[in-house]
Amino acid sequence: MSAGKSTPRQSGAYEAMQSENEELAEIRRAVRSLCDEFPGEYWRAKDAAREYPDEFVDALTKAGFLAALIPTEYGGSGLKLDAAAVIMEEIQASGCNGGAAHAQMYIMNTLLRYGSEGQKSEYLPKIATGELRLQAFGVSEPTSGTDTLSLKTRAVRDGDEYVINGQKIWTSRAEHSDLMLLLARTTPREEVEKKTEGLSMFLVDMREVIGKGMAIKPIRTMMNHSSCEVFFDDMRIPASALVGEEGKGFRYILSGMNAERILIAAECIGDARWFIDQAKTYASDRKVFARPIGQNQGVQFPIARCYAQMRAAELMVRHAAQVYDEGGNAGEEANMAKLLASEASWAAADMCVQTFGGFGFAEEYDVERKFREARLYTVAPISTNLILSYLAEHVLGLPRSY
Repeated sequence: MSAGKSTPRQSGAYEAMQSENEELAEIRRAVRSLCDEFPGEYWRAKDAAREYPDEFVDALTKAGFLAALIPTEYGGSGLKLDAAAVIMEEIQASGCNGGAAHAQMYIMNTLLRYGSEGQKSEYLPKIATGELRLQAFGVSEPTSGTDTLSLKTRAVRDGDEYVINGQKIWTSRAEHSDLMLLLARTTPREEVEKKTEGLSMFLVDMREVIGKGMAIKPIRTMMNHSSCEVFFDDMRIPASALVGEEGKGFRYILSGMNAERILIAAECIGDARWFIDQAKTYASDRKVFARPIGQNQGVQFPIARCYAQMRAAELMVRHAAQVYDEGGNAGEEANMAKLLASEASWAAADMCVQTFGGFGFAEEYDVERKFREARLYTVAPISTNLILSYLAEHVLGLPRSY
């Protein structure tokens, strides 16, 4: 029995799922239009110079996209996570790099859910207008990595202040942010009943502490991701910087991490879309032995397989965003979305380079740049192996492996 026929889609076209409403479809169109103003030449220049894309981030801010999750009473759009996911997906699908601004999306959820009214009133309107940037997320440390409960950065209460000492690593965009969401231990681990207790979240105004207890050291990496180490040496911040209750920070951060994983997964879907579109266009246009290389099944089958893999992962990403928006515990769905989408994007990246052959390594096609950027997401912000460990233990009920 032969496969059923359907009308081929035009090159570059992408059909969102039929269940997507017109509001989300309009967001896609608006983001795509903005991204068209930042072509490959712009990103290649930023990548070569290792510069932060201020112009792109400012454009996203002025268009209101980075304030999508901020409630309307604070000057934002008051949208849900599904809309934020569409924004980040479309940025990546346009060939741009949402990693320059995505933290402001997923950090926002922690502040919205657990921040005080004073913190929201003071900071959210300024974040919405772009007067302030909330781009830095201080969690990982050199000695603990993803073992968050073993972090060593300490915050000690001293009257109306906290004194903070320690070090964070992979705190991307710290040089380009005004505010940092910082996780530190307020009670020594040996003094708490549960190891998940004793961690606290702080909203740090970095403008007040740079050079006064806080130092930032850039880390050069294989992609232009503005990664940094951050050092705290008797850094003093007001007690009002505490987000929520002291000692409850780990619970707060889990909610933010679910949002982070869903948004990163959406970016991976966008990356996969970009790679697939580039590959199918090149395979249709490139002729070898007097025929398009895409006429060969050895070329077209990998492209088709990556497309199927991407669409399957897309279903989980949308489902995870729905569970999160409905207030459910999206831990299982967020982790699976991140796992499947990151693997789909990396498979598409590898396929795209293979399709382009030698030209895949040439800067002018942007494939090698996006290839380097896409490699990150099977490692961070949570590695594939840790996601599998989570699913094995917390979803399937298998014995804890670590």
